[in-house]
Amino acid sequence: MSVKIITDSGSDLPKEIVNQYDIHVIPFYVYLGEEEFLDGETIDPHKLYSDMRNGKVYKTAQVTPEIFKEVFIKYAQQNQSCIYIAFSSALSGTYQASLVAREEVLEEYPEFQLDIIDTKCASLGFGLVVYKAAQMAKEGKSQEEIVEAVQFYSEHMMHVFTVDDLEYLYRGGRVSRTSAFIGGILNIKPILVVKDGKLVPIEKVRGRKKSIKRLVEIVEEKGVNLSNQLIGISHGDSLDEVEEIKNLMTEKFGCKDFIIHIIGSAIGAHSGPGTLAIYFLDQEFHS
Repeated sequence: MSVKIITDSGSDLPKEIVNQYDIHVIPFYVYLGEEEFLDGETIDPHKLYSDMRNGKVYKTAQVTPEIFKEVFIKYAQQNQSCIYIAFSSALSGTYQASLVAREEVLEEYPEFQLDIIDTKCASLGFGLVVYKAAQMAKEGKSQEEIVEAVQFYSEHMMHVFTVDDLEYLYRGGRVSRTSAFIGGILNIKPILVVKDGKLVPIEKVRGRKKSIKRLVEIVEEKGVNLSNQLIGISHGDSLDEVEEIKNLMTEKFGCKDFIIHIIGSAIGAHSGPGTLAIYFLDQEFHS
């Protein structure tokens, strides 16, 4: 029996990959006022972005230990070995909630084989880590081999992104009110990365075109053997600009393999419409 890969909806993986590799995705909660949605299941991110453009404010909540416990017990009862690959612990308490649930489940099912890994990754960068694990599980690789690969991918997955409006990051506590206000006036587009699981602004660029060009330049500076990598590109309802990025990377680096997907509602509620992100490795993985 192959290892079961479990993750959460912060991975922003396309449904066809989730279905093809039978990945168990546990959804985050998304709220509009008192109305509750399940990320990736009962809310369409296109609607969320449209609402946000019209001034509506969405909030999110992490997966609870009770939900994790329910999922873990299901597989423990089937004597199914599992790996739960988690959204960055620096951005959510979900990883911690999963550890609490595992302790409780192991008291009842001490033989249950469950590894839990904090990727320190987010969105489709996190998704690429999960995708690699799912491919290896389908190939029949051992739990130890998959855990080793997940740890490597987690440590070497680069996230570089820009947002169209600093207001959304301000609401999420990522930038100051002054920065958001000045950024709006001056058309400042920040370039951010994920470092140690946190969102870190590294540069400020004036204008959308320049910010897109700079994203690709940073990929060139940080990436290795890009032509043979699977590149992730995610977006906050900005598909036209994604095509521009894809074409640039194909021309400059000879990239051939891409996963392109909209940023899901749980992450999009914080990053906002117009976010553009590229994900790639800064070291080669040798299995």
